[in-house]
Amino acid sequence: LAAGDRPESLAEICTARCLRNLGGTMCRTSAEGSLSLSGGVFLPSEICDRLLNTYVELVLTDSTFQKHDGFFTLFSDPYSTRLKRVQLRNDVVRDRDLEAIAKQDLIELHLIYCNKLTSGSLKTLTHFRHTLVSLSLYGCSNIFRRRGLNTQALDDQGNPSRRAEPDFTFQGFDRLRLLNLGGLALPVDVEALLHPLPTLVSLDLSGIRIPRAKFLLQWKDTLASLVLYNVELSEEHIHTIVKLSNLRHLDISRENQRSFSFKLSRNTLTGIVQDLSHLVSLDISCNVIVDDCIVPPYEEALSRSSIEPSDSSIFPFRDLKRPLQFLGLYDTSLCNLTHIPAYKVTGTRNEDQILNAIEAYTELRPEVAHRAINHLFDIARIQHCSQLIRALQLVIAALKFHKYNKNIQVTGSAALFYLTNTEYRTNQSVRLRREVIQVVLNGMEEYQEVTVQRNCCLTLCNFSIPEELEFQYLRVNQLLLRILEPAWQDESIQRIAVHLCNALVCQVDNDHKEAVGKMGFVTTMLNLIQKKLQDKMCDQVMEFSWSALWNITDETPDNCEMFLDSKGMSLFLQCLETFPDKQELHRNMLGLLGNVAEVKALRPQLLTPQFITVFSNLLDSKADGIEVSYNACGVLSHIMFDGPEVWTVEESCRDEVMDRMRAAIRSWDVNSRRNINYRSFEPILRLLPQSIAPVSQYWATWALYNLVFVYPDKYCPLLIREGGMALLQGVLEMDTSQAETKDMARKVMEYCRNFREEPMDTTK
Repeated sequence: LAAGDRPESLAEICTARCLRNLGGTMCRTSAEGSLSLSGGVFLPSEICDRLLNTYVELVLTDSTFQKHDGFFTLFSDPYSTRLKRVQLRNDVVRDRDLEAIAKQDLIELHLIYCNKLTSGSLKTLTHFRHTLVSLSLYGCSNIFRRRGLNTQALDDQGNPSRRAEPDFTFQGFDRLRLLNLGGLALPVDVEALLHPLPTLVSLDLSGIRIPRAKFLLQWKDTLASLVLYNVELSEEHIHTIVKLSNLRHLDISRENQRSFSFKLSRNTLTGIVQDLSHLVSLDISCNVIVDDCIVPPYEEALSRSSIEPSDSSIFPFRDLKRPLQFLGLYDTSLCNLTHIPAYKVTGTRNEDQILNAIEAYTELRPEVAHRAINHLFDIARIQHCSQLIRALQLVIAALKFHKYNKNIQVTGSAALFYLTNTEYRTNQSVRLRREVIQVVLNGMEEYQEVTVQRNCCLTLCNFSIPEELEFQYLRVNQLLLRILEPAWQDESIQRIAVHLCNALVCQVDNDHKEAVGKMGFVTTMLNLIQKKLQDKMCDQVMEFSWSALWNITDETPDNCEMFLDSKGMSLFLQCLETFPDKQELHRNMLGLLGNVAEVKALRPQLLTPQFITVFSNLLDSKADGIEVSYNACGVLSHIMFDGPEVWTVEESCRDEVMDRMRAAIRSWDVNSRRNINYRSFEPILRLLPQSIAPVSQYWATWALYNLVFVYPDKYCPLLIREGGMALLQGVLEMDTSQAETKDMARKVMEYCRNFREEPMDTTK
């Protein structure tokens, strides 16, 4: 397997299958539409935990997944379903969802950024008090918010104080060992709230104001992990912290250096290292470090890089008994030093430090993670990313986890553009590249902001289109069409999006084209063309739009009809008049009209004096080699094929038009290389077995002659497979066939007989 291409486990596949088909697997739906477990279904915690946690993941990351309002009620009965470890995040969970599982004996409950939870959920939490070992309320900013603003007290500074609900207490949570209250936007009386928890092992109070730190000493014999990220520290805090002698992990990092006044001195760090002898993990990222912590430059340069404490470039860390497992130095001067006594370091010095930072901070610190991803972007853009798979997986994880964070989406999508380009492509598995596509589409779906849209569209250009996007074909087309709808859209995004639309409808089956046509593809392209006409501008957007219409109408009558019904012929005439010298534009337009002319039911709409005159005049065009003349002749050939009885154009004599067609065909060089791809010869072959319009037969035979002569490897096998040899033999046997037509038919048959057919792909 390619690196990073771990296949999905059977458990993952089955879980996703059940969740996408609840009614057909484990549930029944009532007449009112509510879900309930099927009779006789009993699920253990290993399955229930996976079902609930995967459900949340799918709701957040997969727009095609159907959310069920009553999903949590499936786990309301602990006798048929058992939950033990539940992880919920963002706005997926509401008070009633938590209440639905209140009878479960949960061991772990992690609620992260669940802003729809209110103080009403505090009562539900008490149902888990006898079993809960680990609880996280990180970023659930409304859960401790009072309902009424008029009843608020004032704090010491006279500001409104929103304290914990008076009815809630951790009293009775006797088994609780790990507690995370970090990221609570509103101040709570932490000391009083935590007093009933004498045996905590891990505590996270990130971003919470702690005026007095001494209450932490109630856990001096038990606390192994303390996180005080973005907490305003003082010497008093440090004096208290170093008395927690059993700490193994300490985090006193910050969001940035400007937020706080406290600085880490040599004495402070020395005290932490000496007094906390069991420490294996320390994070001091974004702290201001006093210069006296660092060894002189000449001493640092004496030896090769070392993680041994005795060689440390940071004086206080020379007192460590062993290297730390983790040391957070992101956005500090210390990360640039040579000798850092730690196995894993976060920082900005090199790729490894940056990736460590993204890994460490993505989940709970997006404000730091997005800066680290920006550093990765610079590495991928300017230098070379040596840990490609890890980098991609980390950026994907960040984009999934923070779908609603604009900063992460901007920096992450920019990084993906460089990490998926041609330089890195050979090392990427199919599964990994599909994950990239999915998070890119998530970003496009969620943000109309110009930078995100541009980054996402550019990243999609790094993929083989349509092959690599086919698993999300309708979704990506829908998103691109949405981008192209607003008239104010950024010009560069418009150009990229039209290019992608064109590539997506090129060389795909007709079912795909018809489905995209029903989304409004044809009208969207015509609206773009209309806008460019108003601006009198023939640029790439104009040319790509016509090219996309050419592709999407190929062998799809419904789309051809939409083109005509949406006043496409009027725009065609206006473009011809406004841009008479734009050869590629003319080629694209005539190619499209060739597709329209192939549809018998639509040909009468082309049989007007104005259109016949235009097509006849274009027979003499030398634009883009023979392409414009060839396509104009193709349109007329299909019209002539309907016979003289349908010819209602009094201003133009049918015989005169046919004479001009013959003259044009005779003027073409059979060696001409073509700007056209045929997936099938059926529209051409249908013109062979007929005598009503010999000139149409002449054009069709010339087309086959040119294609098999110039591209024998591609088109000889295609002609043989589609029964062309028998039809050409019929041409030779017809009295009405012109001598020139018969001569070309013989040569085509001769080429194909001499061609030794080999395995080939005729769709490219």
